[in-house]
Amino acid sequence: MLTNTLSRPLTGRVAVVTGASSGIGEASAEKLASLGARVVVLARRADRLAELVGRIEENGGAASAIAVDVTDAAAVQAAAERVEAEFGGADLLLNNAGVMLPAPIEELATGQWKQQIDLNITGLMNAIGAFTPQLVKAAAERGVADLINTSSIAAQNIFPNFAVYSGTKAYVSHLSRHLRAELGAKKVRVSAVEPGIVGTELQSHVTDQGALEWLEGSKETVEWLTAEDVAEMVGVIATLPARVNLQQVTIMPTGQAS
Repeated sequence: MLTNTLSRPLTGRVAVVTGASSGIGEASAEKLASLGARVVVLARRADRLAELVGRIEENGGAASAIAVDVTDAAAVQAAAERVEAEFGGADLLLNNAGVMLPAPIEELATGQWKQQIDLNITGLMNAIGAFTPQLVKAAAERGVADLINTSSIAAQNIFPNFAVYSGTKAYVSHLSRHLRAELGAKKVRVSAVEPGIVGTELQSHVTDQGALEWLEGSKETVEWLTAEDVAEMVGVIATLPARVNLQQVTIMPTGQAS
Protein backbone atom coordinates (compact mmCIF):
# COMPACT_ATOMS: atom_id res chain seq x y z
CA MET A 1 0.00 0.00 0.00
CA LEU A 2 2.81 2.41 0.86
CA THR A 3 4.59 1.65 -2.41
CA ASN A 4 1.40 2.25 -4.36
CA THR A 5 0.86 5.58 -2.60
CA LEU A 6 4.39 6.70 -3.34
CA SER A 7 4.39 5.70 -7.00
CA ARG A 8 0.76 6.65 -7.68
CA PRO A 9 0.09 9.58 -5.34
CA LEU A 10 -3.16 10.58 -7.07
CA THR A 11 -4.84 7.23 -6.40
CA GLY A 12 -8.46 7.83 -5.41
CA ARG A 13 -8.68 11.19 -7.15
CA VAL A 14 -10.84 12.03 -10.17
CA ALA A 15 -9.30 14.38 -12.74
CA VAL A 16 -11.27 16.05 -15.54
CA VAL A 17 -9.22 17.31 -18.49
CA THR A 18 -10.71 19.52 -21.21
CA GLY A 19 -9.13 19.82 -24.63
CA ALA A 20 -7.82 16.30 -24.14
CA SER A 21 -7.85 15.11 -27.75
CA SER A 22 -4.36 16.44 -28.48
CA GLY A 23 -1.36 18.35 -27.19
CA ILE A 24 -1.05 19.42 -23.56
CA GLY A 25 -4.46 18.04 -22.62
CA GLU A 26 -3.72 14.62 -24.05
CA ALA A 27 -0.27 14.44 -22.46
CA SER A 28 -1.58 15.68 -19.12
CA ALA A 29 -4.37 13.12 -19.07
CA GLU A 30 -1.79 10.37 -19.56
CA LYS A 31 0.44 11.84 -16.87
CA LEU A 32 -2.33 12.20 -14.30
CA ALA A 33 -3.49 8.63 -15.01
CA SER A 34 0.06 7.35 -14.55
CA LEU A 35 0.05 9.01 -11.12
CA GLY A 36 -3.06 7.07 -10.14
CA ALA A 37 -5.95 9.42 -10.91
CA ARG A 38 -9.08 8.27 -12.68
CA VAL A 39 -9.11 10.61 -15.66
CA VAL A 40 -12.21 11.85 -17.46
CA VAL A 41 -11.21 13.33 -20.80
CA LEU A 42 -13.35 15.93 -22.56
CA ALA A 43 -13.09 17.19 -26.15
CA ARG A 44 -15.14 17.29 -29.33
CA ARG A 45 -13.37 14.49 -31.21
CA ALA A 46 -14.76 11.24 -29.86
CA ASP A 47 -12.43 9.08 -31.95
CA ARG A 48 -9.32 10.75 -30.54
CA LEU A 49 -10.67 10.44 -27.01
CA ALA A 50 -11.35 6.74 -27.52
CA GLU A 51 -7.76 6.21 -28.63
CA LEU A 52 -6.50 8.11 -25.58
CA VAL A 53 -8.65 6.09 -23.18
CA GLY A 54 -7.43 2.86 -24.77
CA ARG A 55 -3.82 3.91 -24.39
CA ILE A 56 -4.26 4.90 -20.76
CA GLU A 57 -5.97 1.60 -19.96
CA GLU A 58 -3.26 -0.39 -21.75
CA ASN A 59 -0.74 1.31 -19.44
CA GLY A 60 -2.67 0.33 -16.33
CA GLY A 61 -4.60 3.54 -15.81
CA ALA A 62 -8.30 4.31 -15.53
CA ALA A 63 -9.99 6.69 -17.95
CA SER A 64 -13.37 7.61 -19.40
CA ALA A 65 -14.29 9.87 -22.28
CA ILE A 66 -17.10 12.37 -22.78
CA ALA A 67 -17.35 14.00 -26.19
CA VAL A 68 -18.36 17.60 -25.55
CA ASP A 69 -17.85 21.09 -26.96
CA VAL A 70 -16.91 23.25 -23.97
CA THR A 71 -18.47 26.33 -25.59
CA ASP A 72 -21.86 24.61 -25.06
CA ALA A 73 -22.69 25.40 -21.44
CA ALA A 74 -25.55 22.91 -21.22
CA ALA A 75 -23.39 20.11 -22.61
CA VAL A 76 -20.60 20.87 -20.12
CA GLN A 77 -23.09 20.88 -17.26
CA ALA A 78 -24.43 17.52 -18.42
CA ALA A 79 -20.86 16.18 -18.49
CA ALA A 80 -20.31 17.41 -14.93
CA GLU A 81 -23.50 15.71 -13.79
CA ARG A 82 -22.31 12.49 -15.37
CA VAL A 83 -18.96 12.72 -13.59
CA GLU A 84 -20.82 13.29 -10.32
CA ALA A 85 -23.15 10.35 -10.89
CA GLU A 86 -20.55 7.86 -12.11
CA PHE A 87 -17.46 8.78 -10.11
CA GLY A 88 -18.64 10.86 -7.17
CA GLY A 89 -17.42 14.13 -8.66
CA ALA A 90 -14.12 15.65 -9.74
CA ASP A 91 -11.41 16.86 -7.37
CA LEU A 92 -9.09 18.07 -10.15
CA LEU A 93 -10.01 20.10 -13.21
CA LEU A 94 -7.46 20.92 -15.90
CA ASN A 95 -8.89 23.59 -18.18
CA ASN A 96 -6.88 23.14 -21.34
CA ALA A 97 -9.23 23.61 -24.29
CA GLY A 98 -8.08 26.54 -26.40
CA VAL A 99 -7.16 27.89 -29.82
CA MET A 100 -4.52 30.33 -31.11
CA LEU A 101 -5.30 32.34 -34.25
CA PRO A 102 -2.88 35.28 -34.52
CA ALA A 103 -3.34 37.96 -37.15
CA PRO A 104 -2.78 41.73 -37.46
CA ILE A 105 -5.68 43.54 -35.83
CA GLU A 106 -6.21 45.59 -39.01
CA GLU A 107 -7.22 42.47 -40.88
CA LEU A 108 -10.45 42.58 -38.86
CA ALA A 109 -10.60 38.80 -38.62
CA THR A 110 -13.70 39.06 -36.45
CA GLY A 111 -14.64 35.42 -36.89
CA GLN A 112 -11.28 34.35 -35.48
CA TRP A 113 -11.56 36.88 -32.64
CA LYS A 114 -14.89 35.35 -31.67
CA GLN A 115 -13.58 31.80 -31.97
CA GLN A 116 -10.72 32.54 -29.57
CA ILE A 117 -12.92 34.37 -27.06
CA ASP A 118 -15.62 31.70 -27.20
CA LEU A 119 -13.21 28.82 -26.57
CA ASN A 120 -10.43 30.37 -24.49
CA ILE A 121 -12.69 32.40 -22.21
CA THR A 122 -16.33 31.27 -22.44
CA GLY A 123 -15.41 27.58 -22.68
CA LEU A 124 -13.12 27.98 -19.69
CA MET A 125 -15.89 29.63 -17.68
CA ASN A 126 -18.39 26.94 -18.66
CA ALA A 127 -16.10 24.27 -17.23
CA ILE A 128 -15.34 26.30 -14.10
CA GLY A 129 -19.03 26.92 -13.52
CA ALA A 130 -19.95 23.27 -13.98
CA PHE A 131 -17.16 21.69 -11.92
CA THR A 132 -16.32 24.18 -9.15
CA PRO A 133 -19.10 22.88 -6.85
CA GLN A 134 -17.56 19.40 -7.13
CA LEU A 135 -14.08 20.76 -6.37
CA VAL A 136 -15.32 22.61 -3.29
CA LYS A 137 -17.18 19.53 -2.06
CA ALA A 138 -14.17 17.28 -2.63
CA ALA A 139 -11.83 19.70 -0.87
CA ALA A 140 -14.12 19.80 2.16
CA GLU A 141 -14.19 16.01 2.30
CA ARG A 142 -10.57 15.18 1.39
CA GLY A 143 -8.62 18.30 2.30
CA VAL A 144 -7.56 19.34 -1.20
CA ALA A 145 -8.79 19.86 -4.75
CA ASP A 146 -7.15 21.45 -7.77
CA LEU A 147 -8.23 23.86 -10.49
CA ILE A 148 -5.44 24.17 -13.05
CA ASN A 149 -5.85 26.53 -16.00
CA THR A 150 -3.64 26.46 -19.08
CA SER A 151 -2.61 30.01 -19.90
CA SER A 152 0.43 31.18 -21.91
CA ILE A 153 3.51 33.37 -21.67
CA ALA A 154 1.47 35.59 -23.99
CA ALA A 155 -0.52 36.58 -20.90
CA GLN A 156 2.54 38.49 -19.71
CA ASN A 157 4.66 39.36 -22.74
CA ILE A 158 4.02 41.32 -25.93
CA PHE A 159 3.77 39.52 -29.27
CA PRO A 160 2.73 41.64 -32.27
CA ASN A 161 -0.29 40.23 -34.13
CA PHE A 162 -1.23 38.03 -31.16
CA ALA A 163 -3.36 40.69 -29.43
CA VAL A 164 -6.65 38.80 -29.18
CA TYR A 165 -5.07 35.48 -28.23
CA SER A 166 -2.83 37.21 -25.68
CA GLY A 167 -5.83 39.06 -24.28
CA THR A 168 -7.70 35.80 -23.73
CA LYS A 169 -4.71 34.31 -21.94
CA ALA A 170 -4.26 37.42 -19.78
CA TYR A 171 -7.87 36.85 -18.75
CA VAL A 172 -7.07 33.25 -17.80
CA SER A 173 -4.07 34.21 -15.67
CA HIS A 174 -5.76 37.12 -13.90
CA LEU A 175 -8.93 35.12 -13.32
CA SER A 176 -6.83 32.33 -11.81
CA ARG A 177 -5.27 34.72 -9.29
CA HIS A 178 -8.69 35.94 -8.22
CA LEU A 179 -10.11 32.44 -7.95
CA ARG A 180 -7.15 31.34 -5.84
CA ALA A 181 -7.94 34.12 -3.37
CA GLU A 182 -11.61 33.11 -3.38
CA LEU A 183 -11.26 29.33 -3.25
CA GLY A 184 -8.00 28.87 -1.36
CA ALA A 185 -9.73 29.25 1.99
CA LYS A 186 -11.93 26.34 0.92
CA LYS A 187 -8.81 24.21 0.23
CA VAL A 188 -9.18 24.41 -3.53
CA ARG A 189 -5.79 25.21 -5.05
CA VAL A 190 -5.86 27.31 -8.21
CA SER A 191 -2.91 27.43 -10.60
CA ALA A 192 -2.23 29.05 -13.96
CA VAL A 193 0.35 27.31 -16.13
CA GLU A 194 1.96 29.69 -18.61
CA PRO A 195 4.09 27.90 -21.21
CA GLY A 196 6.25 29.48 -23.85
CA ILE A 197 6.19 27.95 -27.33
CA VAL A 198 5.00 24.34 -27.20
CA GLY A 199 4.98 22.11 -30.25
CA THR A 200 1.32 21.00 -30.45
CA GLU A 201 -1.58 20.93 -32.87
CA LEU A 202 -2.21 24.57 -31.94
CA GLN A 203 0.17 25.84 -34.62
CA SER A 204 -1.68 23.93 -37.34
CA HIS A 205 -4.74 26.16 -36.80
CA VAL A 206 -2.84 29.35 -37.65
CA THR A 207 -3.84 30.85 -41.00
CA ASP A 208 -2.01 34.20 -41.01
CA GLN A 209 1.06 33.97 -43.25
CA GLY A 210 3.14 36.37 -41.19
CA ALA A 211 2.49 34.42 -37.99
CA LEU A 212 3.26 31.15 -39.76
CA GLU A 213 6.60 32.54 -40.96
CA TRP A 214 7.42 33.78 -37.45
CA LEU A 215 6.65 30.39 -35.96
CA GLU A 216 8.70 28.56 -38.59
CA GLY A 217 11.61 30.94 -38.03
CA SER A 218 11.56 30.37 -34.30
CA LYS A 219 12.11 26.65 -34.84
CA GLU A 220 15.53 27.44 -36.27
CA THR A 221 16.73 29.16 -33.10
CA VAL A 222 14.66 27.64 -30.29
CA GLU A 223 13.98 24.05 -29.29
CA TRP A 224 10.28 24.20 -28.49
CA LEU A 225 8.76 22.65 -25.40
CA THR A 226 6.85 19.41 -25.83
CA ALA A 227 3.36 18.75 -24.51
CA GLU A 228 4.94 16.19 -22.17
CA ASP A 229 7.12 18.91 -20.63
CA VAL A 230 4.03 20.85 -19.60
CA ALA A 231 2.24 17.68 -18.49
CA GLU A 232 5.10 16.95 -16.10
CA MET A 233 4.47 20.29 -14.39
CA VAL A 234 0.74 19.59 -14.18
CA GLY A 235 1.67 16.37 -12.37
CA VAL A 236 3.94 18.27 -9.99
CA ILE A 237 1.21 20.79 -9.16
CA ALA A 238 -1.33 18.06 -8.44
CA THR A 239 0.96 16.01 -6.21
CA LEU A 240 2.30 18.76 -3.96
CA PRO A 241 1.34 18.69 -0.25
CA ALA A 242 -2.13 20.14 0.28
CA ARG A 243 -0.66 23.20 1.98
CA VAL A 244 1.31 24.17 -1.16
CA ASN A 245 -0.27 26.09 -4.06
CA LEU A 246 1.80 27.08 -7.09
CA GLN A 247 -0.23 30.11 -8.08
CA GLN A 248 1.42 30.79 -11.41
CA VAL A 249 4.00 28.65 -13.19
CA THR A 250 5.90 29.89 -16.25
CA ILE A 251 7.57 27.18 -18.34
CA MET A 252 9.88 28.45 -21.06
CA PRO A 253 12.02 26.81 -23.71
CA THR A 254 15.59 27.41 -22.65
CA GLY A 255 16.33 29.32 -25.83
CA GLN A 256 13.18 31.49 -25.89
CA ALA A 257 14.01 34.98 -24.64
CA SER A 258 10.46 36.27 -24.12
